[in-house]
Amino acid sequence: MQIVYETMYILRPDLTDEQVEQAIAKYENLLREQGAENIEIQNRGKRRLAYEIHKQRDGIYIQMNYTGAAKIIAPMERAMRLSEEVIRYLTIKQEVKEPKTEETASVA
Repeated sequence: MQIVYETMYILRPDLTDEQVEQAIAKYENLLREQGAENIEIQNRGKRRLAYEIHKQRDGIYIQMNYTGAAKIIAPMERAMRLSEEVIRYLTIKQEVKEPKTEETASVA
């Protein structure tokens, strides 16, 4: 069953633009290898963190939305946990509203 996920991760602020692009490509390729589909990536840019993480006050926010089976999450999060460039990550399952059918919409 295909489930919609959103992963937000924060990269170290001292990375160059090229290093940021490499990190984004790395996690996108990892998702593709695991069978994820409809991958959308948004680079939210450098922002101030709410609190200091690993002696960093800023971070580069990246958002990924994709569909896939639940088993694709663990390998990606493991790679992020072991990565030097990722300082924080979070994956959530999105609520997808089913479109109403004609029968349920016309019941009065």
